Amino acid sequence: MLALALPVGLLIGLSLGALGGGGSILTVPALVYLLGQDTRSATTGSLLIVGVTALAGLAAHARQGRVRVAQGLVFGVLGVAGSWAGSRLSTGIPPNLLLTAFSALMLVVAMGMYARSRTARHTPANASDATDLSRQPVLTLAPWTCDCPRAARVLLTATAVGLLTGFFGVGGGFAVVPALVISLGFAMPVAVGTSLLVIAVNSASALLARAGQGMHPDWLLLGTFTLVAIVGSVLGGRVASRVPPRTLSRAFTVLLVLVALYTAARSVPQLL
Repeated sequence: MLALALPVGLLIGLSLGALGGGGSILTVPALVYLLGQDTRSATTGSLLIVGVTALAGLAAHARQGRVRVAQGLVFGVLGVAGSWAGSRLSTGIPPNLLLTAFSALMLVVAMGMYARSRTARHTPANASDATDLSRQPVLTLAPWTCDCPRAARVLLTATAVGLLTGFFGVGGGFAVVPALVISLGFAMPVAVGTSLLVIAVNSASALLARAGQGMHPDWLLLGTFTLVAIVGSVLGGRVASRVPPRTLSRAFTVLLVLVALYTAARSVPQLL
């Protein structure tokens, strides 16, 4: 089991570090199907692995100036309420129906990211700083200078992402990155770096919600998995600094489509 955890953990770390998402989507099935964990333990263990790995990968992105700390924290905190609400809503949904809806959601997000990458192809390279709105404040010290429409969009987007994260039980990178890129105007490298901070906040809040539920995780397995994932996350951060943003966006889209198709192939037949 420990030997099998090494390549899987490395792959998940690379996904988080380079793409800012996909880690928790890969972690849960890896823990269940490859490492023999039950679903309840796998989802809790995934939150720990993804949260710690996201924090480790965050450092590399921060050194390159690709993390908006204040906006990431606000985005994560605003999503906590939505995450708790989503967790409550998901309890009455049959697992296979939930997974089918999850696959549909990922395909929708993938189409949005693909459309964004096609638009970016016609944008001059020297225009990237002008189109990156992540450095522009939503609120200033003077209330009359508030960009209220944008502030409302941040609130609604963060809550919606938190709701989806809690409902589907994942770290949320698959939704955070497109939300930061499409809705808030972040450049792709900045969205990837900032999403790791949001993922860490979401994972920590979900772990607190699960505290005291009498679970006994395999700490040796989770520790080994997490350490290898951290190495992969650091390597992924270096990949992100050397690969063009459009390539990263396309890679993220491919990852979403592959996971969506796999999830649908496993869940849809169970509904028929």
